[in-house]
Amino acid sequence: MKKQIFILIFIAATFACSAQNPIVQTYYTADPAPMVHDGTVYLYTSHDEDETVKNFFTMYDWRCYSTTDMVNWTDHGAIASLKNFTWMDKTNGAWAPQCIGRHGKFYLYVPIHGEGIAVLVSDSPTGPFSDPIGKRLVDSDHIWQDIDPTVAIDDNGQAWLYWGNPKLWYVKLNEDMVSYDRSVGDNGIVSIEMTAQAFGSKEGRDGKPGTTYTEGPWLFKRNSPLVHGVCGSGYS
Repeated sequence: MKKQIFILIFIAATFACSAQNPIVQTYYTADPAPMVHDGTVYLYTSHDEDETVKNFFTMYDWRCYSTTDMVNWTDHGAIASLKNFTWMDKTNGAWAPQCIGRHGKFYLYVPIHGEGIAVLVSDSPTGPFSDPIGKRLVDSDHIWQDIDPTVAIDDNGQAWLYWGNPKLWYVKLNEDMVSYDRSVGDNGIVSIEMTAQAFGSKEGRDGKPGTTYTEGPWLFKRNSPLVHGVCGSGYS
């Protein structure tokens, strides 16, 4: 896993390059999630359709781009879509993905709006991806809040998956990366205490004290330990 690098400041670094920006000019993309493998940066994105349906985010698939020099990019097209999941009938809601490699496989964790977090697997960073379990990955009672999954493997080989809006949860992924340890937390799901000390303080819409955490948690390695970045109200 030394070849896997989690980079919080990837987008800032990209903007500093001399390449023409934006790096993707033919599709409306969002939620960029980089993964480095064998000297190549793979950038996984969500994809907004040219026209919205019912005046809401219209997102059917996930795309991938790659580069070896941070300047010239290869478009690998849509590497997965909602059609990969035959266990549900959602036709919209392919939100922010993240991908990670382990034991020669690549695992794409995706939130499906209103259906929770699912996982796909492939032998290649660019697919084709397939559904290894035939159901959502995270069995929670708050699937509408289960978005923005972020995944990393620590130096002890333990894989962690965090996610959530407006709260933050995590599971300890098993070695197979498509199941998790259900002996901890609430049937495997651990809820993070949302304290002002950890996330900063902000008055909620109801006037009660709250935190600045909103969504978009991000696990990445800095030197040795895993570092947790988040997107908050007023800053990120």
